[in-house]
Amino acid sequence: MSRRGTLLTATIAIAAAVRGVAAQAPLDPRLQAAVTLAQSGHADSARAVVRRLLASLSPQDSIYSEALYVQGGMLASDPQSAATSLQRVVVEYGRSAWADDALLRLSQLYEAQNDPASAIQSVERLRRDYPDSPLLARAEFVGARSAFDLRDESRGCAYVRDALAGAGDDIEFKNQVSFYSERCQAGVASTAATSADTQPRRGATRYSVQVLSGKSAPQIDDMLSRLKALGYAAHVARDSTGYLKVRVGPYATRDAAQRAQGQLKARFGGQPFLVEEP
Repeated sequence: MSRRGTLLTATIAIAAAVRGVAAQAPLDPRLQAAVTLAQSGHADSARAVVRRLLASLSPQDSIYSEALYVQGGMLASDPQSAATSLQRVVVEYGRSAWADDALLRLSQLYEAQNDPASAIQSVERLRRDYPDSPLLARAEFVGARSAFDLRDESRGCAYVRDALAGAGDDIEFKNQVSFYSERCQAGVASTAATSADTQPRRGATRYSVQVLSGKSAPQIDDMLSRLKALGYAAHVARDSTGYLKVRVGPYATRDAAQRAQGQLKARFGGQPFLVEEP
């Protein structure tokens, strides 16, 4: 298991558990105790608690699917074991209250592993099987980022529209999705300009926010994983001296990048700054 794989899984699981984004219902007290144990830095002990609980339960027990969900979605030590437990929830307990949540976690896991096609597959299954899920907008946002990674702008923008429509009163989530909405609007404007003038514009300036620079691969991986787990379009640029630079974006306008800069400074501290990218 690579350090990157461990960081990706742990970041997604604990960040989502702390935010409470995915969980639809209160956990069974025994499982909540395990999650709290993991959040206090005792992940191995937490996993042992859940393993013992699963061993003591019948697969027909109403809490079994919930325990599988916690094992895979919150406490797994590596991506493969996380995916295995979450897939069991989806396949074996598709009518449980945790199945749509498991699909959301799977989409986030695949996205963090740079497997956008699998992420989209999980999003589409959630849309098809659980069209009334309160988690749908979150999953569609994962789908949007994954579609953009695959350079499928049309699908990505459709996901963005659906995510915005389902965002409700969550202002922070709306702001995150709106960054991508601006990308879609810029794409429409670019298409219209190209139709009016047969010569497409080249070399348009785009903006990113640089949040970290260094030569330590684990440090870079850690920041990249944290950003992606929180929904940011993060990437790494390398300069001629070998420095790795973690950036968020790109954004079509300076205003959009400045808004992201303020949000990143509030969340991570430091001195994030704007850079121009071709």
